[in-house]
Amino acid sequence: MNFLQFKEKFFKLSIFTTDQVYAWYSNFDRNNFSRWVKKGLIIRLRQGLYTFPEYKTKPNFDFYAANRIYRPSYISIHSALSFYGLIPEAVFQTTSVSTLKTASFENDFGTFVYKTISAKLMYGYSSKKIAAERYFLIADPEKAIMDLLYLYPEYNSEDEIFELRLDEDILLEIFNKELLTEYTEKTENKSLLQRVQKLITVYGL
Repeated sequence: MNFLQFKEKFFKLSIFTTDQVYAWYSNFDRNNFSRWVKKGLIIRLRQGLYTFPEYKTKPNFDFYAANRIYRPSYISIHSALSFYGLIPEAVFQTTSVSTLKTASFENDFGTFVYKTISAKLMYGYSSKKIAAERYFLIADPEKAIMDLLYLYPEYNSEDEIFELRLDEDILLEIFNKELLTEYTEKTENKSLLQRVQKLITVYGL
């Protein structure tokens, strides 16, 4: 099998696994993977997971890839806050949360970081469409903030919370403080609830 034949078969999948390749072609030469990666014909996202370089230009494809690289996970914390326009800084890595252990991966799309949360906190996210039959999971704005305060307890004073520099205009436009409180109360974490209440006070929500 040459590369053009391979691409014709797998390009529409956007992301494919070695198992999928072997399921279609049991005699596939595994050396093709490393050979084609070196030539820039395919991109290795992580062991056994690949895509094509054309997808680097697709909007938010890195978020879709993040969901696939480490499962279960959803985009959250700084990447989600940036997606909603809630923080001014550019984000140079894709941040997600997962029930799996903390991990990071680097590939041609950038750095993908996964922070651990408990299974009971895997809520408060929704699905966003990027293309036909392709979606990514991302925290709601309220859950992204809750995840941040949960994972970074050093934000425990009003001054430190103010240093997050959340965009107050966008907060007032899209933010639901009752939903944030509801999400937080489900954790039964009193110190987290205190930090959330401080954030509500600081930003006048």
